Amino acid sequence: MNTKELTILAEKNRKRLVEVVYRAKAGHIGGDLSCLNVMTALYFHVMQGLDPQAPKAPNRDRFVLSKGHCVEALYVTLEAKGFLKSEVLDTLGQYGSILSGHPTIEVPGIEVNSGALGHGLSIGVGMAIAAKMDQKTWKTYVLMGDGEQGEGSIYEAAMAGNKYQLDNLVAILDRNHLQISGDTEDVMPIDSIKERWSAFGWDVIEMNGDSMEDIIKTFDAIDYQNRKPHLIISNTTKGKGVSFMEGIAKWHHGVLNEQQCLDAVKEIEERIEKLEA
Repeated sequence: MNTKELTILAEKNRKRLVEVVYRAKAGHIGGDLSCLNVMTALYFHVMQGLDPQAPKAPNRDRFVLSKGHCVEALYVTLEAKGFLKSEVLDTLGQYGSILSGHPTIEVPGIEVNSGALGHGLSIGVGMAIAAKMDQKTWKTYVLMGDGEQGEGSIYEAAMAGNKYQLDNLVAILDRNHLQISGDTEDVMPIDSIKERWSAFGWDVIEMNGDSMEDIIKTFDAIDYQNRKPHLIISNTTKGKGVSFMEGIAKWHHGVLNEQQCLDAVKEIEERIEKLEA
């Protein structure tokens, strides 16, 4: 897919996300929307070996959603990729559904149960070490939230990633500046994140996570032979793509009413129409 096609797909995923979260009456829509562009790019441009007919294909790239509360973004991406049937996704929020509020391995295409913040990078480090030990070429990608950077286990994993020279590991930090309690810089400041991770020995790259063009350019430029783990600081907007949600902390897990859902869908549909013209 080229950049325009990926941008259109991300918008279609965004529309589906809004409808799914509205129907379920639950979800973490603000963070879902901020990471959705990156997730679309990962599954449709970056990661290799993904096959809905063989979800455990040995040489597939692995993805870990460390900020597991944003699982709705992952669900719509898996649906678009063919791992999840629409009728299954429509059961989100219903009794007996296999879809939970955090990723579980009951769902095809999900590698690990996640959502206890701070754990995902440690799991990703383990996966990357396993690939090195087995002399395999597959890569591991871990998507973290900026709010979880206050967890100490993140930095233990960062040290291990450097020690074992895990150039087959890419961590993405969804830097939307807002967590459940407010601005990250008021809760637990992390503005020194680039210097911090560079000091840990990581290859640190910044990108505009709201721009599909910049996302693709950044991922395509990763040097997987430099003997360093990679951190991409993805500067994003909480609630991206729905104007009345953008940059507002309450939409961390806000629930849309009917009119808000209609307004959000209309806004997204208008963008899709312009992109497809």
